[in-house]
Amino acid sequence: MDMIKRKKPRDIRMMKQAGRIASEALLAVEDKIAPGVSTHELDAAARETILKAGAYPAFLGYEGFPASICASINEEVVHGIPSKERVLKDGNIVGIDVGAVYKGYHGDNAKTYAVGNVKPQAARLLKTTRESLYCGIDALKPNAPLGAYSHAVQTRAESRGFSVVRVYAGHGIGKKLHEPPTVPNYGRPQDGPILRPGTILAVEPMINEGVPDVESLSDGWTVVTADRKLSAHFEHTVVLLSDGVEILTNWDQAL
Repeated sequence: MDMIKRKKPRDIRMMKQAGRIASEALLAVEDKIAPGVSTHELDAAARETILKAGAYPAFLGYEGFPASICASINEEVVHGIPSKERVLKDGNIVGIDVGAVYKGYHGDNAKTYAVGNVKPQAARLLKTTRESLYCGIDALKPNAPLGAYSHAVQTRAESRGFSVVRVYAGHGIGKKLHEPPTVPNYGRPQDGPILRPGTILAVEPMINEGVPDVESLSDGWTVVTADRKLSAHFEHTVVLLSDGVEILTNWDQAL
């Protein structure tokens, strides 16, 4: 039985609005990233942007999460909790993940930023993770297996000497933040369900400098690399159309 919810044209139009708002929130955070800024300030910037747009922060209160963004610094892979005490330092990298709910529809996106001057290996990790995201998106085709995406991400990341987190993945998205299918960032190109037009996915490579293994901290949310080396995370919400793929959270272009 096909559990993947294919979206109708009206759903896609609404998802575009949710994706735009999520991207605007991410860009509002981007404008404030600098040494000396707390992750609490970044959270406030995202929340204000989302609320002004008539939407609601998708993460705030989700399964008890206490903030509007995830802010994951250095070895933190995902789900870092913002706070006034967590202040960015020169040389850090910080992954910002933010979602918005607009009229019942979700948009979700993430990007990892260099704070001030970072070491060359950190810059390589950011570049590779971003490339992995777009390699995966380029491999997505309507009426083709999801594994094409997964294989493309893994191939780019591992060819640069990095590793792919395997216990966390992307996901379908729509009226719920997490819907089928699970979207792994590794695998064989022929694996996975066939993706039909109308499928909307949140695709999100999580790439580590060292080993792929991760651990959860005692706060119940923050996930870190097992070897405490760096991790990066990039994400877009995308829709498969009959003639290709459209990015709904295009923080790479002026919105």
